[in-house]
Amino acid sequence: MADEITYEHKTVKAVRGTDGRVISKMREEGWELVEQSQGKVRTTLEFRRPKKPLPRALIVSVAGGFVLLAVVIGIGAALEGGGDAEGGADKPSVAGASAAPSAPSTPTAAAPPAPSAAAEVITTQNSPEFAALLKTPDSCDQANQDFATKHAGRTIAFDGSIVNVAPHGSYDTRYDFLLGPGDKGAQTGIGPAFKYEDVNVPGLKLTGPNTPETVRAGDTFRFVARVGEFRAKQCLFLLTPVSTEPR
Repeated sequence: MADEITYEHKTVKAVRGTDGRVISKMREEGWELVEQSQGKVRTTLEFRRPKKPLPRALIVSVAGGFVLLAVVIGIGAALEGGGDAEGGADKPSVAGASAAPSAPSTPTAAAPPAPSAAAEVITTQNSPEFAALLKTPDSCDQANQDFATKHAGRTIAFDGSIVNVAPHGSYDTRYDFLLGPGDKGAQTGIGPAFKYEDVNVPGLKLTGPNTPETVRAGDTFRFVARVGEFRAKQCLFLLTPVSTEPR
């Protein structure tokens, strides 16, 4: 039927505690929550929204544009071919022309490259943008996406704590670490929801004189990490560990 509504569906997995933010963000984009399943660490959210039909006038316009483009290309090719046939005999030949050999150039030493700003580690001391990001009251804030896009692959360093530790999938020795700025561990209420995903304890690259054998929620560290993607649907900011030093 012409009036039948068709839906597109999306499944989102959110860390428990952030599902309310995710639902609100999805509803703003026109999605309807149809099912919610609670897990030990993650909540699975099922959404749907009506598909937007493609306007018939747009389809006709695009088809007409392709036809017109084909006609223009055909006419241009015909005119170009005729011009070559008429003027080809009058073009002077350069097959026998010769030029005096040029003197060999003397190579010059390349100047050393200037230090790149990309090599600098981003901290709250040298980046007001990063300092403001760590104080955002909402982990779903657009500032997360902007920072991740602008500084993808760059290295950041900040004082923070472990908010949560959960096994990654069915593994016993690989984990998902949720990090936050400051020293409040699970009580962290500001800044991005930073995440190390599918990492074992050696993968944290612990350093310093007092490296722990185990890592728990509430432990405080100096985190140095590379900027990854921001998953807007889950409000998670992915990082890759570079070094982790106890504080």
